[in-house]
Amino acid sequence: MRPFASFVAATLAAGSLVLAAGAAPAFAHPDMVRAPAGYSPGTIVVKTSERRLYLILDEQHAIRYPVGVGKRGKEWAGATRISGKYRNPAWSPPDDVKRDHPNIPDVIEGGSPRNPMGVAAMTLAGGQYAIHGTNVPKSVGGYVSYGCVRMYNPDITDLFERVSVGTPVVVTSR
Repeated sequence: MRPFASFVAATLAAGSLVLAAGAAPAFAHPDMVRAPAGYSPGTIVVKTSERRLYLILDEQHAIRYPVGVGKRGKEWAGATRISGKYRNPAWSPPDDVKRDHPNIPDVIEGGSPRNPMGVAAMTLAGGQYAIHGTNVPKSVGGYVSYGCVRMYNPDITDLFERVSVGTPVVVTSR
């Protein structure tokens, strides 16, 4: 039996795979792809024009994830590093979000269905931005945020385990 078929058969036998009409939308899983040229292994590269995040494994290989990025007027580019890693983080809206939406609470506790950070967040040095999960999965793939990088919760969980504080991050429109 092929490996994937074996996995599905074992999962079905264990009763942990649920397939149902009307279930939550299928989320993209990370893809193994050719690495974008010019980046060191271990670097996270966010290509906003593609709405994709790449974790560079070596000169030839990268793991690619779909992401949501900054909407018009909120986009940015530059180099930074991961400054912190948090599971089920509480969220305090940045000043520009609070200005646009004054009724948002000052803090939304981690784990709340209203918390836009999802199941994990990695803050970026030098600003109020993060790479994080989301409570609105359909926003992944769009120009939707105030500058943060949104990922499906299973994808941020995967990336969270692969990188550490200090990991370089490059955000580019190319």
